[in-house]
Order: sequence, then structure tokens, then C-alpha cells
Amino acid sequence: MEVLVQHIYHSPIGQIRITAEDQCIAEMVFIDPTTTESYFESDEVLPEVIHQCVNELMEYFAGKRTAFNVAIHQEGTEFQQKVWKELYEIPFAKTISYADLAKKLGDPKSIRAAAAANGKNKIAIIVPCHRIIGTDQSLVGYAWGKARKRWLLQHEFRLAHGVQTLF
Repeated sequence: MEVLVQHIYHSPIGQIRITAEDQCIAEMVFIDPTTTESYFESDEVLPEVIHQCVNELMEYFAGKRTAFNVAIHQEGTEFQQKVWKELYEIPFAKTISYADLAKKLGDPKSIRAAAAANGKNKIAIIVPCHRIIGTDQSLVGYAWGKARKRWLLQHEFRLAHGVQTLF
């Protein structure tokens, strides 16, 4: 039987609900603080995978981490899994377009399907769906808001290139 454990991490850009299932992170999503009444931090002992995830997030936000090692697993179709694997492979401070993503998947016509799968990603930051931009280099949608996407991209770009503004 799978055991789900949740923890709220207070990041510089909002609260993140981290859900662990067995020994993997199954979900990591930004949440609206006004809807957290059913999620609370308790004195319950958290599994090591959540401690590792929080430590890696703190290092990421402090500018000391560019890749994650914590074990992750999210349920999805075979196509969604392929998309998420490609997202996971996008290097820190790099961006690609939906068209580039579709080409990497082997079907340049699958742009909309790739975008839909990207939008179903439930492991923010670690599976870096924020690194997908428009073909015209514009900042396009993000499930947790364009302001967060802009912040994440600027954070990474500044650390990698010493430049403050990307968008």
C-alpha cells in the first residue's frame, strides 16, 4: 500500500506542497496559501525523501544547486512520460520552445500534445516545465503563473550568466 505524506515548503516565490509516495516525490506544486486549510505542518516525522527534497530546494533557491537528485515519480500516459523526461533533460538556465520540444519527441507536429503534457506536469522546478518558452522567445503560460515562471527563469539566468533580466 502506498503511503502519501505531504509537507508545505515556504519558498521565496510561494508555498509549495510536496507530496511523497513511498520513497519518491510524486507531486510538488505551488499552492494558494488561502486554500491550505487541509494541509498543515505537523510534528509527524517526515520521510527522508521529503527532507532531501526540501534541502535541494533550499540549495536551488540559494543559488547553490543547478540539478536535482531526489527521486521522483509521477503517474501519466506513455506520451506524458516522454515529455516529462525531455523536460527533465533541459539544462539549468536554458530554454527551449514547444516546437523544439516536439522535435525532440520525434514529431514536429505534436506541438499541442507536447504543450498539453507539459501543462500536466505536477513536479514543478525539478521537472522544469518553466524552461519552455514560445517559438518567438516570449514568455508563455505556466500552470502556477507567469510571474513565478519569470522569477525562476531570471533566477537561473542570473546565476548562470550574471545577467539580471531575461524577460
